[in-house]
Amino acid sequence: MADIIIETERLRLRNWRDEDIEPFMTYLNTPKVTRWLGGVQSREKFLEAVERIRGYDRDFGHTFWIVERKSDDALLGFCGLKRVNAPQPKLTGAFEIGWRLREDVWGQGYAREAATAAMSAAFTRHKAPFVVALTVSGNESSLGLMKRLGMIHRPELDFHDPNYGEELNPTIVYRIEAKDWKPDT
Repeated sequence: MADIIIETERLRLRNWRDEDIEPFMTYLNTPKVTRWLGGVQSREKFLEAVERIRGYDRDFGHTFWIVERKSDDALLGFCGLKRVNAPQPKLTGAFEIGWRLREDVWGQGYAREAATAAMSAAFTRHKAPFVVALTVSGNESSLGLMKRLGMIHRPELDFHDPNYGEELNPTIVYRIEAKDWKPDT
């Protein structure tokens, strides 16, 4: 299929399709999945976010792609690359890796498999000099994945995001340089 960007052993990372909206809203716009992301979004806010995600692909040639399981074509979430647009001037425009997977597939290695593929694409296809990942202190699963990917906490880049309340601040920044990337980490 023309919209497949990356394939791994178990996954496809592909462009968004209109038919992804409903399953994404059902499985990934839940209180548990969005706990560290500002909470469940209204349909209007979610559709605005999808347009931003599609815009990243138009503008930069990469985005937070849909993660689809090969064995049954199930939509598991998203993972990929965008450019930082958070209120941290030292990061504006930098490559950012991000992921969100549905709760029923947590702990099965899909996030790491997808993130490894996206990170490799950042450094090989897109020639990123470095990649950052953003989260908050309570999001231990994402922090753990950042570390397993070889990323290092950069506290001098942490920042307060006025778009979120105190429970989701500060934003914690992890970073990896291209020269330090080891896809089999």
